[in-house]
Amino acid sequence: MGTIIVALIVGAILGVLARWILPGKQNIGVIITVLLGAVGALLGSWISNALFETGDKMFSPIPFIIGLVVAIVLIAGYVAIAGRRGAPRA
Repeated sequence: MGTIIVALIVGAILGVLARWILPGKQNIGVIITVLLGAVGALLGSWISNALFETGDKMFSPIPFIIGLVVAIVLIAGYVAIAGRRGAPRA
């Protein structure tokens, strides 16, 4: 249960940072931001453990940085897909 709470907190931080880094306005809600950030955090931990064997350290900057990059990609992809869905056809 604690891992899920930590993932959501780190996910919220990563989601906000990713939206702040991305240029332009993203029309997505807080829940989607937290969920995509949490997915970025989990994937960042998994990728960093697979590539750099960071393991279960309390805090390491490598998973955080990788998670931020993954969150940026996920949010940019979501905005691109959701933006196309609501755009009028020419």
